[in-house]
Amino acid sequence: MFYHYFPEKTPRSQWALQGVNLRIDPGEYVAVMGPNGSGKSTLAKLLNGLLLPTEGCVRVMGKDTRNAEDLWEIRRQVGMVFQNPDNQIVGATVRDDVAFGMENLGVPRAEMLRRIPEVLSQMGLAGREEDSPHHLSGGQKQRLAIAGILAMKPAVILFDESTSMLDPAGRDDVMQAIQDLHRQGTTVVHITHSAREASLADRLVVMAEGRVQMQGAPGEVFRQGERLRDWDLEPPLIYRLQEQLQKQGMPLTGTASDTKELVNELWGLLSKG
Repeated sequence: MFYHYFPEKTPRSQWALQGVNLRIDPGEYVAVMGPNGSGKSTLAKLLNGLLLPTEGCVRVMGKDTRNAEDLWEIRRQVGMVFQNPDNQIVGATVRDDVAFGMENLGVPRAEMLRRIPEVLSQMGLAGREEDSPHHLSGGQKQRLAIAGILAMKPAVILFDESTSMLDPAGRDDVMQAIQDLHRQGTTVVHITHSAREASLADRLVVMAEGRVQMQGAPGEVFRQGERLRDWDLEPPLIYRLQEQLQKQGMPLTGTASDTKELVNELWGLLSKG
């Protein structure tokens, strides 16, 4: 359990995070949702040691972020992809940008040359090595940012609203990359405002007022529409539709997670009627 406040907000009632007790298992895909100011981004920065908890502790793979001797290894193991891809790009070419993080870690040149084409292929950027990153689309830039993180071989990747500044095609591009990483065994923590994106996770954590308010499988959380609205959040359309049909007297289970499942359930009810 940990707490964190910023110096200008010292009263306990205004702490950024309060009494957060959260475990993320290896290989898990966890989405984090919450209104503005709920503490989502602060949580992400605490998980990779960019911030240290004011009280309590954060342990990453058994290491305490407050231990200066472990902090470098924690940051190596926990990569972070931020909101604006342009703020993450430092290389003059795609190849240089992927190499940057590895150079900071002291990865031997021969190993760097092996990893660069590997991660670019994984992110759908093969053949773009000599291109300027600024000639890439928004979704491709985020894929480049992910490639740079992947090249450092982290166990965990944090995505801090990494799709929020992209157009729909770019968002789909990055979401596909996130799902591919999860399938390959990477632990993913995805902070997002999008219920549609959150529905793809293994577990959804809802934060508000600096605390974890709800967590569980996305479908379980989204079926609690009234509670979500207490924090200005809305479940995806498929759950809102079932909620309205139930209010109209339709005896739905409310468990359909997509259109096909809902249509099949409605057809079954109509057939019985």
